[in-house]
Amino acid sequence: MLCVDKMVDPKKTPKTTEPASPREEAEFLASYDAAAYPHPSVTVDVVLFSVSGGELRTLVIRRADHPFKGAWALPGGFCGIDESLDAAAERVLRQKCSLSDLYLEQLATFGRPGRDPRTRVISVAYYALVDIARFHEHERSAGAEVGRVVVPWQGEAGGMAHLVAANNEPLPLAFDHEEILGTAVKRIRGKLNYTPIGFQLLGERFTLLELQQVHETVLGHALNKDSFRRRMLASGELRATGHMQSGVDHRPAELYRFATKSAV
Repeated sequence: MLCVDKMVDPKKTPKTTEPASPREEAEFLASYDAAAYPHPSVTVDVVLFSVSGGELRTLVIRRADHPFKGAWALPGGFCGIDESLDAAAERVLRQKCSLSDLYLEQLATFGRPGRDPRTRVISVAYYALVDIARFHEHERSAGAEVGRVVVPWQGEAGGMAHLVAANNEPLPLAFDHEEILGTAVKRIRGKLNYTPIGFQLLGERFTLLELQQVHETVLGHALNKDSFRRRMLASGELRATGHMQSGVDHRPAELYRFATKSAV
């Protein structure tokens, strides 16, 4: 079929909008009514991951106020009007978990209407990674609990994740925090093999076995020891420290460090 371009009527051609002058812009802003549109509130929530005993763990805090008073929730809070999202997430970690200088990355935005019964609240979620030694320093804070993450799906299928306490009692989470937790697990599983985030869950020095155990814990399945060692040693991300394990009841293993970390 023959296609013929339509003739454009010059009279109907939209005119190019000229840039506004600084004066026009100032006049517009001076008369702008911010109350003309609804204002949702913005919060940040942080999933704080660590690994211990072959289990993925996270820290939750018992809510002192309504809604969900007395329930467990991820560390979070409202973002200040003059505060960046990253700064708000860092502040939440300092104030509620006494932790700073962590690997912290924005995860996703959760904005389903009704997710917070108070008002329209949009949450920007983050996840943070910390080695278990630092984790233990703060897990006994008042109103805090370290839960074991239970992932009822394989690989990167995605879905909600759940928490259980040390005595295997469920720790149900407020709001949509089980969805946020599951999204964070999916993210770190996906990033683990192409980004060296696994090192953030270890101390300054570690063995290859400890690194493999971190990967297995996050991924939720066993890895071949020989192929894992070859891949890690060939990655260029490890540096031998020249030290060996001490205080172990087996043959000491060589200690490594992440290439960008300073040696101890």
